Formats: sequence, structure tokens, C-alpha cells
Amino acid sequence: MQYSIPDQVTVILDKFAQANFQIYIVGGAVRDLLMSREVTDWDFTTDAKPAEILQLFPDAFYTNKFGTVGLPSNLGIMEITTMRKEGIYKDHRHPIEVSWTNQLKEDLSRRDFTINAMALSQGGELTDLYQGQQDLENKLIRAVGDPNLRFFEDALRMIKAFRMVSQIEFDIEKNTFESIIKNGSLIGEIAWERIRDELFKLLSGMNPYISLVKMKESGVLKIILPEIESCFGVVQEGPKHDRVYDIGEHSLLTLKYCPSPDPLVRLAALLHDIGKVETMKVAADGNVTFYQHDLVGANQIKQITRRLNLSNEQTDKLYRLVRWHLFTVDENLTDKAIRRFIKNVGVENIEDMLNLRIADRLGGGTQKAVSWRMEKFQERIKQVLQQPFSIADLKINGKDIMDTLNIQPGKQVGDILQKLFSEVEDNSSKNTHDYLLKRIREFS
Repeated sequence: MQYSIPDQVTVILDKFAQANFQIYIVGGAVRDLLMSREVTDWDFTTDAKPAEILQLFPDAFYTNKFGTVGLPSNLGIMEITTMRKEGIYKDHRHPIEVSWTNQLKEDLSRRDFTINAMALSQGGELTDLYQGQQDLENKLIRAVGDPNLRFFEDALRMIKAFRMVSQIEFDIEKNTFESIIKNGSLIGEIAWERIRDELFKLLSGMNPYISLVKMKESGVLKIILPEIESCFGVVQEGPKHDRVYDIGEHSLLTLKYCPSPDPLVRLAALLHDIGKVETMKVAADGNVTFYQHDLVGANQIKQITRRLNLSNEQTDKLYRLVRWHLFTVDENLTDKAIRRFIKNVGVENIEDMLNLRIADRLGGGTQKAVSWRMEKFQERIKQVLQQPFSIADLKINGKDIMDTLNIQPGKQVGDILQKLFSEVEDNSSKNTHDYLLKRIREFS
């Protein structure tokens, strides 16, 4: 089989071979080559020690104790790791002891899944000791050897399995999945930053919906996102409706139909209704209400972002998307009302909020993604965005006020600017230099 290897990768392979070292492409790179997918991460294993790798590549760097040397390139950071054997794991994440080896078999035996445990030599020979090619054909994610041991060594591998379900749309092999059910509680001992990184990769994949379904089935979802787990079994509609919606099901479907590829927007789609669990009220006639679930859900978002250690910017965006997702879509809204919507959501988040509304509609069973009313509403937003949006957009400024009224800087100047902006906000045609100067003189 012919493999599409970039020239820069070939140069690395040749340099090791010329120095009489073993060198292999390993991991996801081999898997993606066999699947004819674009390789985004090039990883290598070699019998050269880190110091010897650094001699071959002076631009490389070594900042860990696990034998992985980083090599900057225009293909990203390539990781070249000395073949190693690992001792007992102390924290379900890191081995207590690492020792070097020159045996490829020993190095491959410590890897996570069969489809990631193949190696490609400098001469193009494939080493597949664990039937990885067969699992590729069958579209299965199977642990190397005993899955209980693999997950005990590194509990993050369980979340990685779900991430791969989303990225390459494979299923998890039966014994491996049963082992996840058995060992899922070990995930609680993993740093949340690592869980967050895997979760965001999962949400960026081709099919995060099916991954979340599998996570629910395994019991892992309630460990990572208990707020979603609690949504299942909570009925969303009363008896008068033809379709009875489970909030958990609706949340997963909203994620499924989210048109945005942004993992943060997809996370907002998944979490947008979490406040309904706490705010649910059932009337005497059986009708169900969730008054202020958007506000309650937004407060829960703050707890989730702290748990996942998200940045202030990410927290603000996620909060806004959940807090204001119940916006009114009406082409007859006043300019002022639409400006209020834009301020609440943030100009930079408008498209993401509209994508969330589309996902919410489709996740609720509506067949058409965008209604005619939404199309009109989007046009109104475009119109309003071209109008004065803040005091800074006025055709006059504080200096004009001080010069006209012969006053000093102070609160009075700010009060007049605010009054003028209120007028312009109601009628943008008033935002002219002459009109505003006239109004300033009247304030005298």
C-alpha cells in the first residue's frame, strides 16, 4: 500500500535511519493514513534516547520525563518518543517509572487502542500486533490487551474512546465498553483540565451526539456533566401535546442539530435547558412550566465553567448563550428592543445565538431550520447594527458639549451625552451634528 507521507516527515525518517536508529510513525497518524484521512498529528517512536534525538535535531526541545521530544515544523509540533516500558501507575494517569527499550513490541503493548497501536517503518512496512487493521475494517475501538488494565493505568482513555467515536464515527467494542461501565468512577480522579480538553475535542468531532448517547449508556455522563444526566426523565410537555419530550433527549438532539462547528457553541446547545430541572412546575391541568429556567441555567453554567476551568472569555460566551436563548423572534420589534437583544448577547455572539436557536428548533422536532419570521428578524438585526449603538457612535462628543455650553468636564457632560443617545436610540435619523448641537443649546 502506498502512503501519502509529507516530505518533511520523510526527512525525519531518513535522518534517523542514516544515524542507524530505529524509527516508526505511530499512533493516530498511522490510523489516519490507513483510513486515507488527513493527518493532523505526526508521532514517532525510536530507540534513540532523548539526548540523541536532540543531537540530530538542534531545534527540538525536551521538557518532560517520559521520553517525548518536540520538534517544531510547518506541520505543527511533531512528537518523537523513545520506545519505553512503563511501571505501575500511581494516579490512573502517570506511570511511577519509565524505562527505555529498543523493542517495538514492548512499546506498542502499552498503547491505548488497537487502531492506535500500529507502526509504520521508514521503508513503509506496517507492524500490526493487535489486529488494528481488522478493527479499522470493522469500525471498532478496542483496547489493547486487557481493557481493565488499560483504563486502570490511564482513566482518561475512557473519555478518549468517546472522543474517537465522535471523530471517526466508530463504535466501542463490547468488552471495552463493558470495562468503561465497570471502571468509569476512576474518571473522578483525573484533573478536570484533561477532561475538558477531551470533551472539547469530542464536541469538535463529526458526531458528538452519538458520543454523548454512549456516555449516557455507560454512566460516564453523570460523572462529567451531571447537569445533563439529571435532565433525563423530566418531561418537557404537558398531556395536550402530541409529542412528549424528555429534556435530556431534547438536549442531545439540540447538540446533534447544532450547525456551528465551534465546540463552545455546541456545549451551549447541550446545556441550554439545564435550568428546567430546578424550575419545573406542573399545573393542576397537567401543563408544565419552567419559569426563569434560562436565568437558573445560566447560574449553573458558572459552576460548570469553574469545574472545567474555562477562561473568562469562554465563560462569558457560554453564559450569554444560555442566559438569553429565549429571545423573542419578531420582525416588528422596535429598534430599541433589538439593540437590547444585541447588547445582551454581544455583537460577536449573534451568529452563534442564531445557530443555537436553529438547533433548539430542530431538536424540538420542528422540520424547518429557519422560519420566515427568523429571516425577517435577521434582516432587522443587520439594519440595527448599522445604526448608532453606543454613545461613541454619536455625531458629537463631550468636547462639543463643553465648548457649546462653556462648562468643565464632569457628570453634567456625561448626563447630556446619555440623554442625547436615548433620543438617537429611539430615532436614528436624529444622529446628525447639527441636530445634536441644537439639542445641546436647548440644555443650557
